[in-house]
Amino acid sequence: MKKLLITVSLLIPAMAFAQLADSTKRLLPLKGGANFRDIGGYKTAEGKEDAWGKIYRSASINKLSDEDVQLLDKKNIHTVIDFRGKAEAQAAPDRLPENTDYTLCPAGSDNIPGAAQMVKLLKEGDFLTKFYGEDAVKYSGDRFRTLFVKLLTLEDNEAIMYHCTGGRDRTGMATALLLHLLEVPQETIEADFVASNVYLKSMNQNMLAPLAKMSGLSEEEIVAKMALRPELLRSFFGGLETQYGSIQNFAQQELGVGPQEIAILKAKYTK
Repeated sequence: MKKLLITVSLLIPAMAFAQLADSTKRLLPLKGGANFRDIGGYKTAEGKEDAWGKIYRSASINKLSDEDVQLLDKKNIHTVIDFRGKAEAQAAPDRLPENTDYTLCPAGSDNIPGAAQMVKLLKEGDFLTKFYGEDAVKYSGDRFRTLFVKLLTLEDNEAIMYHCTGGRDRTGMATALLLHLLEVPQETIEADFVASNVYLKSMNQNMLAPLAKMSGLSEEEIVAKMALRPELLRSFFGGLETQYGSIQNFAQQELGVGPQEIAILKAKYTK
């Protein structure tokens, strides 16, 4: 266990520890959820701060308790974007407050690997690089467009949450795009991204022993292969920049978020 904790800590940039330090405020205390956190409180290049209590990211929420659902309702989280594939979502339906505006955005998510496929990918090498490279660029427009439409039209007294199964890859890319457009520094964006390595530690721990047994790899090797790293996010951004010229061009062409819409996002979600 000590070796495993050391492996995880080596994969976290120094900036991420500052992000984790406010976890008592950032992380929602859910009995049946994981990695459910507020993305507020990050400083922007304009000297502002993105708003607390407005935008949340999460892992799967199919096991929320009644008390958890009541907490979402209390937090005014009545708009939810689900980045899972259709089969993923059908196998583990979200538990949500009544009258929640729920949208499934499954683009590129219908072939999420099962245990046997995951073992094959782990043995083959750095599968995450492809996921954050050409695959991410291919699907990001269709996958994330609805999120930005909802952000632009969300009522002032409401909050929004988006998630996938682990709340780290598809959800992490969505968060990175949003924070980038709000002009949060790259170092902070990367810190929020890799913090999932820690927030998901308990959830991932349950998968390590079976994967190690099936693959013949050690738990430490699996952690290292599956861990989020800043380079993955840089690969994602780099792919968008190569194809579109800039992330802003991608946002305008694929998400319908140009300069006017970015100004609206800043007005709504920074102060």
